[in-house]
Amino acid sequence: MKKLIIGFGLLLCSLISQAQAKSAYTQYILNNYILNPALAGIENYTDIKISNRNQWTSINGAPVTSYISIQKPIGKTDYNTSATSNTVPGQNPRGKEYWRDYTAPDPHHGIGFVAMTDKAGYISRWNLSASYAYHKPISLKTTLAAGFNFGVSGINLDRTKATFENDGITDLTLGLSISETRKIKPEISAGLWLYSAKYFAGLSVQNIIPGKAKFTNADKFGTYFTPNYFGTVGYRISVGEDFTLIPSVMVQYWAPQLTGAHVNAKLQYMDKLWLGGSYRYSNFLAGYSAMAGVNISNTFNVGYSYEVATTSRLRSYAGNTHEIIVGFTLGNKYSDACPKNLF
Repeated sequence: MKKLIIGFGLLLCSLISQAQAKSAYTQYILNNYILNPALAGIENYTDIKISNRNQWTSINGAPVTSYISIQKPIGKTDYNTSATSNTVPGQNPRGKEYWRDYTAPDPHHGIGFVAMTDKAGYISRWNLSASYAYHKPISLKTTLAAGFNFGVSGINLDRTKATFENDGITDLTLGLSISETRKIKPEISAGLWLYSAKYFAGLSVQNIIPGKAKFTNADKFGTYFTPNYFGTVGYRISVGEDFTLIPSVMVQYWAPQLTGAHVNAKLQYMDKLWLGGSYRYSNFLAGYSAMAGVNISNTFNVGYSYEVATTSRLRSYAGNTHEIIVGFTLGNKYSDACPKNLF
C-alpha cells in the first residue's frame, strides 16, 4: 500500500506537469529539432528520427512518450566534394582538418514534420505539426536560422483509469460529472539557432497560444497550456584527431512554476560511435543518464539512454527510465555517416 501511495503521488506530479509542460526527452541532443523548429533543413539530407521513452518503469501508468520527426533542406548545396564520406581512405571525416576548413552553407530553406503521443495514467496527449526554417550565413563560418512550427495538439481523458481498483474512489479533481473528455487546440512554436564549426546556441518557445484543459464542472480544477521556453548552448572540443567532446547545457522554463536544466557531455569517435552522460534537474525531478549510440551506416543510426533518479524515494519505487531513438537518412548523396551541423 505504501508503494502504491508513493507511486500514485509521483504519477500525479507527472500528470500535472505533463499536461502543461512539453514532454521530457533525454536524447534531445541527438534531435534538437524536436525542441526548436529552426533546425529544420540544417543537414544535407532528409533526417528521420523515431523515438520511444518509457519513464519510471516500475509504476503502472507512468509516462510513455513516442514521436517521429522528419526534416529536410531545400536548396542546400554547400558541399563541393564528397570529402566528408567514410569512403575516403586514411582520412577522418570529422577530424581537425575538416573543422578548420568548415564554411557556413549558402542561404537555404528547411521544412519538417513531427507527430508525437504522450501517455501518463488517465491523461494522453498528441501533437501534429509542420515546420519551416530559413538558414542565413552571417559570417564565413557562422549561420543563423529562424523557424516556425504550426500544428494542432490534443489532450484526452480516460475516465476508466481514474478510479482506484480497491475502493472505487474517483479522483476528485476530475469532478463527478464530466460530459467532455477531449480538448483540441492550435499549436505554434518558434525558434532561433546559431551554429558554426565550434559552437551552437538556440532559443525557442512552444505552446505560444495558451489554453485551458478543463475536465470538470468545478472552476477551481483544470490545467493550463502555457508557453514553454528552451535555451541551449554547446561547444565542440577536438580531443586528438579522432575524438570530439561536446559539452552542452539546456535550460527550460515553463510558466508559472517549472524550471529545469540539463547538463550534457557527448564524446564522439570519428563519425562512427559516441558515449554520453547527462544530469537533469527541475522543481519536480532530478536524475542522471548514461547514453550511447552508433552510426551503423550512412543511412541508419541508433541511440539508447538509461536514466536513474537521484531522489531516494523516486529511485526506490518508480524504477528507471529507458529511451531509444532510431534514425534514418534519406537522399544522403554525400555519404555522411554523422550529422554535420547537429553536433
